[in-house]
Amino acid sequence: MDSLLLNQHQKTKYGEIRLSANIALTKGRVHECAGRARRAFALMLAAKTSGAVLWISQPFGSDPLNPSGIKPFLDPGRFLFINTRRKDDLLWTMEEALRSGAVECVIADLPDFPALTPVRRLHLAAEAGCRNGTSAPVGLLLTPDSGGAQGVETRWTLQPKTQDLWAAWHLSLKKSRHDPPQNWHVTQTAEKYLKFST
Repeated sequence: MDSLLLNQHQKTKYGEIRLSANIALTKGRVHECAGRARRAFALMLAAKTSGAVLWISQPFGSDPLNPSGIKPFLDPGRFLFINTRRKDDLLWTMEEALRSGAVECVIADLPDFPALTPVRRLHLAAEAGCRNGTSAPVGLLLTPDSGGAQGVETRWTLQPKTQDLWAAWHLSLKKSRHDPPQNWHVTQTAEKYLKFST
């Protein structure tokens, strides 16, 4: 079954969202980001999409997204926030949103790591959304610590860096089905421009 899904994905390409010339996330797939600045990575990704951005989380999280922190990346008015009481509803909501293909970017802020079967279901839902929806969606799982969700297309970590003038981060590609691990230094200028360097 795994080889059938992988072969099917290799034959169908729905495009990608480029953060820079050499950093891209494939649409119709689910990716993961961990690290202390994982929410900043989600905002960088959302800024490269169009239309509404769906952000799914639990209402009692210990460190919720700060709305005033969105503005340096993109218009906060583009976000639709969904809070689910049960942890299982986070993935169900994400699956339904991806399957609909109604929004290009679906983000789930998770308290822990999902099992392999739900991640596979998310991939299938994202591919269905590409075929049947108005947008080719990309899914992003935000996970704690250094990540570890099984079955994701790519795993990223984003850590804050100390810099005098501008916001800065250390971005790492830890796992990918197609690319070797890599590292970048990311700086945000006053003009909201993101500069990626190796």
